[in-house]
Amino acid sequence: MSDSNTSSITYRPFTQDDIAAAHALTVELKWPHRADDWRFVAQLGVGFVAEDANGVIGTALCWKYGADRASLGMVIVSPEQQGRGIGRKLMNLVLEELGGRITFLHATPAGQPLYEKLGFRAVGTLDQHQGAAFQPPLVSLPPGERLRPLGSSDTARLVELASQASGLDRGDVLPALLNTADGIALDRDGELVGFALFRRFGKGFAIGPVVAPASEDSSRAKALISHWLALNEGVFVRIDTPGESGLTEWLTQLGIPRVDTVVKMVRHATPADLAGVGKNSPCLQYGIINQAIC
Repeated sequence: MSDSNTSSITYRPFTQDDIAAAHALTVELKWPHRADDWRFVAQLGVGFVAEDANGVIGTALCWKYGADRASLGMVIVSPEQQGRGIGRKLMNLVLEELGGRITFLHATPAGQPLYEKLGFRAVGTLDQHQGAAFQPPLVSLPPGERLRPLGSSDTARLVELASQASGLDRGDVLPALLNTADGIALDRDGELVGFALFRRFGKGFAIGPVVAPASEDSSRAKALISHWLALNEGVFVRIDTPGESGLTEWLTQLGIPRVDTVVKMVRHATPADLAGVGKNSPCLQYGIINQAIC
């Protein structure tokens, strides 16, 4: 594929062979992603690259969930090549791939105007927290509830809970994530009702997704997060939490301050499509997997 306005640039599908070049782009932009982080998201989705005579200068990936939903991310253009319409062309290729699917993304302030022109609208925010954990307090759970290790027989229930909380089919993502993450479950009288995963990411580790029943004080989510922080005191940890989660002040007090906020956006969605997701759901996603996969 070529662009008549920038004839020196060609566009083609992303392949696993592009991971090294894509990782180099994120290093150039000071994103934290490791090559392994790229490998994980690339194996679950599809995408496109822009390249010139010197190699890959831009990327955009997307992920399909079930029959009608998707997310997109890893939209990157080399700083020296920005302003040439490369990002818009990559976005158009991804959106053509996704068709009429309800599509989510997380936008930086710089990217939001382009996404609005392409039909996306803001539906929330996401707070990025990171730092070294400092002696999180013990969080009490209601009678009959306890934390326990995840077992191999829990996978189907994890998929169910994660899909309900995110509004996205997690049938492919969660099993792949469990191959690289450790997990803790929230058990209520023998029924798994929440969980949190912990895995290597970027400069340290990431907590997410975090899924728990809704409550005014978010105590169940705090108990799940505190479990991982207590086991990894002094380790660099990142967690991305929806703005409506109410966890920002608590995480900041623990030594994991908010370092960035991005806007959650959606395309092709009606209010009815979003009903029962996020703050409207009895089961909430207090921490996401990552900003690309949501």
